[in-house]
Amino acid sequence: MPVARVPSHRHSTNHEHPGAGRRRRAYQLLALAAVVLAGLLPQAAAQAAPSVEEIEKQIDAQWVQLEPTIEQYNKVHSQLLANQKKSGELQTKIQPLALRATMALDRVGGLASRYYKTGPSSDLNALISSGSPTQLVDQLTILDHLARQQQEQIADVTAAKSKYDEEKRKLDELVAQQKKQDTELAAKQKSIDAEIDRLQKLRVSAYGTSSSGGSLRIGPCPATYPGGAAGIAVKTACAQIGKMYVWGAVGPSNFDCSGLTQYAWGKAGVRLTHFTGAQWNEGKVVSRANARPGDLVFFYGDLHHVGVYVGNGLMVHAPQSGQPVKMTKIDVMPVAGFRRPG
Repeated sequence: MPVARVPSHRHSTNHEHPGAGRRRRAYQLLALAAVVLAGLLPQAAAQAAPSVEEIEKQIDAQWVQLEPTIEQYNKVHSQLLANQKKSGELQTKIQPLALRATMALDRVGGLASRYYKTGPSSDLNALISSGSPTQLVDQLTILDHLARQQQEQIADVTAAKSKYDEEKRKLDELVAQQKKQDTELAAKQKSIDAEIDRLQKLRVSAYGTSSSGGSLRIGPCPATYPGGAAGIAVKTACAQIGKMYVWGAVGPSNFDCSGLTQYAWGKAGVRLTHFTGAQWNEGKVVSRANARPGDLVFFYGDLHHVGVYVGNGLMVHAPQSGQPVKMTKIDVMPVAGFRRPG
């Protein structure tokens, strides 16, 4: 009896279901995409995160542009305060002159009014009846002298008042102009602060801290003690190490560069203007070879940065926003020259 053949239910390996092929191609594409992304992501991340050196270079370049604007504000603001003081002093001088001129003119007005009402004959009759003709001549001479003297006094007072009035007018115009500049520069503070904040965030992301790290004292401060006013100034500057830079600040908690030098020398009894350009002209020229602790050292062609020299090629300065007052080698910036206050 023939054996019945049982039909096979296995599919041939050469005949695959169409859906399975589509799924396999999809898996292959996904795997390829994952490989491509894996290769791209590290490179993109590396491009998005600049190195510490690149960030510091960018910060320094931006600060070179920002600091002159800050010092220009310090200049205009210092001049404005000085001229407002002068204007007040002139006003004090004008007030008594104005009073004297008014009183003198009132006397002249009263004399004119009296002569208009009564005429000069009553005064003349009083003189004639009082004595001899010789006495009359003498009295008329004295009267004429007194009248001339009064006129001269009135003219002198009026001229002096006119002079002060003109000086005050010019000064008031200057004060108004400087107030406008002061307001305009102060308005820039918002954009400057925004830029400083951006740079600060870059620094924090690079260092994980608000400072650049490292020691703030890299040597004896000062290297040698000069004594006198310079000794007080340099010791005061050294004592501020660690306090943070704030532009426009003159201490005692925060400083900008010219604010620190003003504060240090102010403790020694020497007044400096809160502006690097003015401080350059407020001291004696000193060569680099003869520089000693306490001298001011200036940087860049426009003199927009200054520090207190402490000897051994080092200075104490308020460097820039986000950094504390610290010691630094003076050759990290282009040196413009040295000045000795006092």
